[in-house]
Amino acid sequence: MTMTTVKLGTDGPEVGVQGLGCMGMSFAYGPVDADASRATLDRALELGVTLYDTADAYGAGENERFLSPFFKAHRDEVVIATKFALSIPPDDPTKRVIRNDPPYIRQAVEASLKRLDVDVIDLYYMHRRDVNVPVEETVGTMADLVREGKVKHLGLSEVTADELRAAHAVHPIAAVQSEWSLFSRDIEARVVPAARELGVALVPYSPLGRGFLTGSFTNADTDLTADDFRRQQPRFTGDNAAANAALLAPIRAIAESRDATLGQIALAWVQQQATVHGLPVVPIPGTRKPSRVEENVTAATITLTEGELDQLAPIAAKVAGNRYADMRFVSAGRE
Repeated sequence: MTMTTVKLGTDGPEVGVQGLGCMGMSFAYGPVDADASRATLDRALELGVTLYDTADAYGAGENERFLSPFFKAHRDEVVIATKFALSIPPDDPTKRVIRNDPPYIRQAVEASLKRLDVDVIDLYYMHRRDVNVPVEETVGTMADLVREGKVKHLGLSEVTADELRAAHAVHPIAAVQSEWSLFSRDIEARVVPAARELGVALVPYSPLGRGFLTGSFTNADTDLTADDFRRQQPRFTGDNAAANAALLAPIRAIAESRDATLGQIALAWVQQQATVHGLPVVPIPGTRKPSRVEENVTAATITLTEGELDQLAPIAAKVAGNRYADMRFVSAGRE
C-alpha cells in the first residue's frame, strides 16, 4: 500500500497521514528492546511513515540520541519533530520544570541539534506552556530560530485556542500536538475549530489511549511493570480502570464485524476526524514492534460508517478519571 500524504499547516512539511511516536523506545513504558525499536523505525519508513516524533525530555535526551543514526541514514526521507520546555533540574532528574523563556529555548535547541546530529530540526514544538511567559515572547524566539536556519517549522503542544491564536499571529504554526482519542476529546470544543480556522494541522498523541484502547491491558496497577508511566494516570488504575474497560465493548463489536483489531478501529476513528472536522490530522501512535506498525498503518485505510461513528461517539463522555493527575499543564485544564 502507498500511504497518502498531507501538509502540516499552510506552509508546513508534507508527511504521511500517520506518524510514529518514538517516546516509548527509550522511556516511560517499561523495558525496552533497542533492536526491535530499530526494526520498527525501518518498517515504518517502508510503509510510508515519514513524521517521527521525539522530545528532549524523553529519557533526558536519550530518545533523541537513539533516533539519530536512523535519521542520519534517511535524512531526506524523514521529517524530524522534537520539543523543548520540560527542563530537568540537575539536583533531581525525576522532576520536570516547564520553561518557555528565550535563553532556555536557545540552550534547548542547540542541545537537541547536537544529540540528533543534524543541521536543522524540521518541526520544533513547545512541549508545554509556561503561563508565566507570554506565548508571543516564546514564539518570537522560536521564529528567530527559523530565520537562523536551525528550525524549519513551528509547533505547539497542549495549548488552548486563545494561546494558538496569539502564537499564530507572531509566526505561522504548522501543527498543534494534543491528546486526542476515543477516550480524550476535550480539544474538539475550542482547539480544533481554532486550528481549522488558522490552517493548522492537528497531531494527536496517544491516539490509542496509551494502549488501553487496544485492550492490551485493563488495569495498570496489576498488568504493567512498576516503572511504567501509565501507573500514574488516574484513568488506568483502580475503579476507573474497571469502568473504562467496559467502555471498549462497542469498539470490540465493530472490530469483530470488520475482522480488525480494537486498535485499528480506535485509530481509524482518529484518522477520520480529518474529514469530520475539516483539517489535517496526523496521529502519532507509539510502538516498539514492527508488527504493530503494520497494524496501525492499515488503520489509515479504514473508513468507518456513520452508524459506526454514532456507536463510538458516547464513549468519551463516560470515561472515568482525567488523562493526567494534574490537568493544569494541558489545554483542557486552562480552557
